[in-house]
Amino acid sequence: MAIILDGKKLREKIFEDLILKVEKMPVKPTLAVILAGDDPSSKIYVNNKRKCAQKLGINSMVFEYPSDVSQSEILKKIDELNDDKNINAILVQLPLPEHIDKFKVIDRILPSKDVDGLTTYNSGKLFSGEEPFVYPCTPKGICLLLDEYKINPAGKHVVVIGRSNLVGKPVAQMMLRRDATVTICHSKTENLAEITKTADILISAVGKNVVGEKNIKLNSVVIDVGIFKDLSGSIRGDVEFDEISNKASYISPVPGGVGPMTIASLMLNTVELYNKQHDL
Repeated sequence: MAIILDGKKLREKIFEDLILKVEKMPVKPTLAVILAGDDPSSKIYVNNKRKCAQKLGINSMVFEYPSDVSQSEILKKIDELNDDKNINAILVQLPLPEHIDKFKVIDRILPSKDVDGLTTYNSGKLFSGEEPFVYPCTPKGICLLLDEYKINPAGKHVVVIGRSNLVGKPVAQMMLRRDATVTICHSKTENLAEITKTADILISAVGKNVVGEKNIKLNSVVIDVGIFKDLSGSIRGDVEFDEISNKASYISPVPGGVGPMTIASLMLNTVELYNKQHDL
């Protein structure tokens, strides 16, 4: 049986350390979140972020807007948060309403307050091999999970399924930085199984069931980033967990794997931005 990559356990370990660090800070870090629209999943995510911040002693502020909010109003709020020295980290919860240009909105955030690491500046730093202010939360969480279980990507073939700016592209770059050989697959990739079967480490981030036993080689490491509800309402990942857990050496579950690490990384990034702004 594969060893479970336990994101919940590692998250609690990270949180214990963060609580001690935040307690010593004379002024607590502050995370500002912008939530626009009525997406129920987004509201759950934002509420979870607020609860985690509270648990760690980090201040959090949520600015909620209706789905018909204008782009200019969102940009105005970001400008205010950029100018506010008490705000250390800014997050725009995605997806945004369709009439709003997410790229313009995200790029309005000061790179030094960009807690998701998604601005053109921070993305450019990542892709050019320089250090961004912070690394994107989910890819960072994946790297922390691999480090915890002493899985070194150097010299390994890492296959990433998905090419989003949020996960696929940045995690591929971060694996390259760790000296892996990286292949990116996506919806137009032909003979997917033939490629994924060559992976020493397989990272799937597409939000639909695409990885079964036939897709992996024996003793590979499987990281499941996708999460969705199937027709019966059950929470699923990209990976057929029961099939693969008998063939892989390590596997991340859904839920309980990458998800907890994403929020742990968000809190780590908030504290990291605070420290950089205060030259700590």
